[in-house]
Amino acid sequence: MTSDTELIPAPTAVQGAGRCGFPFEADTALWGDPGTEGTQRWLRATLGAALGLPLPPGAEGARNTVALRLDSTLPAEAYRLEVVATWGVVITGGGPAGVFWGAQTLRQLLGPVAFRRAPVRPDMTYGVLHQTIHDAPRFGWRGLMLDVARHFMPKEGVLRYLDLMAAHKLNVFHFHLTDDQGWRVQIKRYPKLTEIGSWRARTKFGHRASPLWDDKPHGGYYTQDDIREIVAYAAERHITVVPEIDVPGHSQAAIAAYPELGNTDVIDTNSLSVWDNWGINPNVLAPTDNTLRFYEGVFEELLELFPSEFIHVGGDECLKDQWKQSATAQARIAELGLADEDELQSWFIGHFDKWLSARGRRLVGWDEILEGGLAEGAVVSSWRGYEGGITAARAGHDVVMCPEQHVYLDWRQAPGDDEPVPIAHVRTLEDVYRFEPVPEQLTEAEARHVLGTQANVWTEVMEDHARVDYQTFPRLAAFAEVAWSALPPPAERDFADFERRMTAHYARLDALGVAYRPPTGPLPWQRRPGVLGRPKDGPPPNA
Repeated sequence: MTSDTELIPAPTAVQGAGRCGFPFEADTALWGDPGTEGTQRWLRATLGAALGLPLPPGAEGARNTVALRLDSTLPAEAYRLEVVATWGVVITGGGPAGVFWGAQTLRQLLGPVAFRRAPVRPDMTYGVLHQTIHDAPRFGWRGLMLDVARHFMPKEGVLRYLDLMAAHKLNVFHFHLTDDQGWRVQIKRYPKLTEIGSWRARTKFGHRASPLWDDKPHGGYYTQDDIREIVAYAAERHITVVPEIDVPGHSQAAIAAYPELGNTDVIDTNSLSVWDNWGINPNVLAPTDNTLRFYEGVFEELLELFPSEFIHVGGDECLKDQWKQSATAQARIAELGLADEDELQSWFIGHFDKWLSARGRRLVGWDEILEGGLAEGAVVSSWRGYEGGITAARAGHDVVMCPEQHVYLDWRQAPGDDEPVPIAHVRTLEDVYRFEPVPEQLTEAEARHVLGTQANVWTEVMEDHARVDYQTFPRLAAFAEVAWSALPPPAERDFADFERRMTAHYARLDALGVAYRPPTGPLPWQRRPGVLGRPKDGPPPNA
């Protein structure tokens, strides 16, 4: 039986942990209030499979039962887990999500075997210690952004990451679907977006300074039914999928498919292909009515696929050089009475803010959408540091804190030549654990605009799921605790205790088949000798 003190993320309170407990046996039953059916299905499919138990339907109040209850006096995502020795387990949630998070805790209490897909010791009995756990999340937005545009992750890999998110009580999946290097979602009215835009002829291997190339064509996309499956799978795990369609920058894949979207009076857009390199691309969308109508068509289909209140439109790293040279763009600036190209981007983003608002959705964008004036109602993903989020919150806008200096998981995890394709500054497991999403400069009222936080996984130098695992774990476990648990200020956090609990958690990750970075450094097959990265010395700037 696993100790409550080995849980990640750490719960709010644990009472009465004892030496005796409740064993899971062949006739252990499962009962739940109406509204808990999803967690019942999940428990039978995961714990049932891992322990070799059927968990048949039981009766309310019966002995030898796992009971799932709803209590509206609790916050929706809060739960109480009660283990009564020799009697049973009761998980009470403020809503269906709270019950589900309680079930995730129960799984951890049962030990690493509960994270396998079939029983490894079918002759053994597993159980949980007598105790009561009270728990609730600090933030409502506990996110992971996964970039599938630079390196495509097949559908099965995405479903796997949703399971990994659920195991860490993360509840927002930011799905980065388009970029210069690939378009990954089927749009039926614009078939060339996937026919042409979803694959590239070759790929830079390593950082853009690397002389190495992978000359194998790379591509892939999700059909609309794939997307529906992903969204439904996430919903069963109380995870919201927030799609990102990047505009007006990071758009070369779209322009390669439909050249009229680009600045045709500046460059020959017919000569463009899906980009095979990394970096900030000068080929951006033209600020024309045709472009607006095209992307309205894209978003119309997207809204049918994604029920999320939030739709991400990117808005980052949009170079303005082509707009400065474009007579069409300059005429648009003059027509609208704008001051400059920054205000032109603000107008572009503002158009989609109004368009989405009229359809009951909310626009989210990277903090560059602050430049030239913030679109009314927009939510800011603050990535270049805290400053954008502070500015937005003080202006009354909601914010998701994801500063690159703290939670960009493509950044290297340690110094040394063995780290594979090292990018940027070192961000250790402890660095992530000491990340604080709410800047101290904000007043209490301003801080209420911080919806939460998310970790971002950019995949330029992550060519397969094993590389994604290596960069993401174990740091995502530290991030999950930051996002869920009510931790003390960063300097006061007990990292030694977190490391102790990670010892148990590594065994869970092993059972799940996660190719994490070991605490002692990369294994031989995790290294990429001779592949150039872009390491930076010293601590990152505190922006």
